Amino acid sequence: MPDNRLAAIVLAAGLGKRFRSAATPKVLHPAAGEPLVGHVLRAVAGLPGLERLIVVVGHGKEAVMAAVQARQPGAVFVEQPVPRGTGDAVNVCREALEGFDGPVLVVSGDSPLITSETLAAQLAEHERAGAAVTALTAVLDDPTGYGRIVHEAGGALRIVEEADASPAEKEITEVSMCFWCFERAPLFEALAQVTADNAQGEYYLPDAVPLLAKAGGRVATFRAPDPSEVLGVNDRRQLAEATRHLRERKIDALMGAGVTVEDPAVTYVDALVTVGPDTVLKPLTFLEGATVVGEGCVIGPSARLIDTTVEDGAEVSFAVVRSAVIGPGAQVGPFSSLRPATRLAEKAKAGSFVEVKGSTVGPGSKVPHLSYIGDTEIGSGVNVGAGTITCNYDGEAGVKSRTVIGDGVLIGSDTMLVAPVTVGDRAMTGAGSVVTRDVEADTVVVGAPARPVRKRRPRAG
Repeated sequence: MPDNRLAAIVLAAGLGKRFRSAATPKVLHPAAGEPLVGHVLRAVAGLPGLERLIVVVGHGKEAVMAAVQARQPGAVFVEQPVPRGTGDAVNVCREALEGFDGPVLVVSGDSPLITSETLAAQLAEHERAGAAVTALTAVLDDPTGYGRIVHEAGGALRIVEEADASPAEKEITEVSMCFWCFERAPLFEALAQVTADNAQGEYYLPDAVPLLAKAGGRVATFRAPDPSEVLGVNDRRQLAEATRHLRERKIDALMGAGVTVEDPAVTYVDALVTVGPDTVLKPLTFLEGATVVGEGCVIGPSARLIDTTVEDGAEVSFAVVRSAVIGPGAQVGPFSSLRPATRLAEKAKAGSFVEVKGSTVGPGSKVPHLSYIGDTEIGSGVNVGAGTITCNYDGEAGVKSRTVIGDGVLIGSDTMLVAPVTVGDRAMTGAGSVVTRDVEADTVVVGAPARPVRKRRPRAG
């Protein structure tokens, strides 16, 4: 990879008509947990020497700009007010590149499979060849929809868009995607001469290539080692195909890093997820968003984790977990639901048919089955009996209040804890109790409403 300064233009102004989506700009449709443009940005940001990152926006520009800024705060935005083709999209970046002297990489914002390694190899070939332009190409079994590479006598080449291709040209299987490396000054000189004399009435970026060659510039190509990398996403079928490739790539990388995936065909891991070695992913595991799984865990079968942290040695099965933290050696499931802002401490348990929301379950504490724990602080060594509910919502005032359960507490089955309420250390509630007032430490309460009946005897030994 050359040490030259580098500028990159990401084309993200497309309408995405074939998506039939008025609500979501094309480049923001998600693939493996990230918007299409997010994958492209990550590949470009991994290139050494990147000095300027320009993103061309148009349809849905506010949403696209927000998504890009969240990932690359230093990006510069240029608007293409009217979608008049890729040549026009690059041409509107002329002012943003004033004073820049170096190669300009142009990439498509809807091609999520591209990698930093392939882009770096393309740039290296551009420098080696001393080229005015280097096109990234691929050979596809089905080239439908892509511009064809037409090699001519003397080493010249043309890129013909499918709408303008002859029947013979449509038989060509080497295609060009929108991944180009140009020298800045010749690029804009050529773009000034490009016309919209074609079937689409648009200014095509590939039309600059013969103009560069005519001016004496060298035209080079670099063939992608993996043809799937250059695939664009123009409709929801292609979105599904790109997502499949991304997930296969992710699963393969995890297995290479020491993760056991029992059945890769039915295991779904998003692109930004991390998983530690010696963890086992069982069938029908879904790891989504920014989920982080530690070492030596067992996840699944049938577990869905979204934006969740799972620490070393934890186990999760038949569960849905959102924006939660599962501590070391903790157990979740089967048939549990952990909602946002839940934290299970070391060796805690949320068992069968348990729902926890906005709560902390302390070290070694257990909510084994059939309980709802909401807006609650549970200390260490607590056992919560079946059917327990922390009644956190006042339906009249619309207020959610908190319950605090101290260390070593025993909560009897079918206890209702009406928040706000505190249960002191080592207290105990009898089965079926309705606790409406604070319970002192070491006290046993029973009944509805619960009332103290005696002090709790300390355990022998």
